[in-house]
Amino acid sequence: MTQSDAFLSTAKRVIAQEAEALGLLSDSLGTEFTTAVETILRAKGRTIVTGMGKSGHIARKIAATLASTGTPAHFVHPAEASHGDLGMIGEDDVCLVLSNSGETPELADVIAYTRRFKIPMIGVASNPESSLIRACDVALILPKAAEACGHGIVPTTSTTMTLALGDALAVALMEHRAFTADNFRVLHPGGKLGSRLTKVRDLMHVDMPLVSAATPMREALSVISDKGFGVVGVIDADGQLSGIITDGDLRRHIDGLLDKTAGDIMTRNPMTISSDALAEKAVARMDERAITCLFVRDSAEDGRPCGILKIQDCLRAGVV
Repeated sequence: MTQSDAFLSTAKRVIAQEAEALGLLSDSLGTEFTTAVETILRAKGRTIVTGMGKSGHIARKIAATLASTGTPAHFVHPAEASHGDLGMIGEDDVCLVLSNSGETPELADVIAYTRRFKIPMIGVASNPESSLIRACDVALILPKAAEACGHGIVPTTSTTMTLALGDALAVALMEHRAFTADNFRVLHPGGKLGSRLTKVRDLMHVDMPLVSAATPMREALSVISDKGFGVVGVIDADGQLSGIITDGDLRRHIDGLLDKTAGDIMTRNPMTISSDALAEKAVARMDERAITCLFVRDSAEDGRPCGILKIQDCLRAGVV
């Protein structure tokens, strides 16, 4: 076996072993998981997640996932808690304490603090007889599964199960709260994810180039020039968008253009988009029709324009 083959063999063994452990974790879940979710839902304060070492790294990620999906949460380092950070844990909070062995000494002060002030505590450990599990209000027991390192000493399988358990809690809480993409967008305004969740209404311009069908083209051209969108929308007496004039329309009617009205040369029934649509969808529509802007409406039932969106606005916002 070559060195390359050995590396691949190790990788596949580790992943298969951890996947098997996740199956055991799924099969082991029962009423205690439901109780844990209900305990977090009842808390008027935050979910405090804590753990030491590798469990601490997992705890930080779980706290971040909870906070980003509608469950206020933060991480408290157990060693720092013993030196003043216990003050970060309030009586309205709930504690989620992680320790594979359930005997992590640095957790002792956090556990004692929750017991003293009757703060609900959810313990996650693999040993049902451990100090953590005996002290907690809700026990989530990790199934017996060997660490993937081959020596049983490097946290691998156990941390994967703990992370998956944290994700399961976060998603269960998120679904119960009916946490929507709009909620998610509020908490994730930056980066690629934020740009993908940007709505048309967040980028559109409300100062629109609009004229009536009876408007002489000399005036319509002035509006096109003044507004700077390269187009002008044509509305009827009820304010409904009945057409649009683009540079293509101008070229097609160049002969005698200034003797005509906006209604004479407009393209009827132009493509529009809802203000609630994702900007990503608007870009797809513009790309499909090889156009550079769209008029925006509040709803499918209301044909009155409420804004205009340029493809450059989407590109500047990182929407592609």
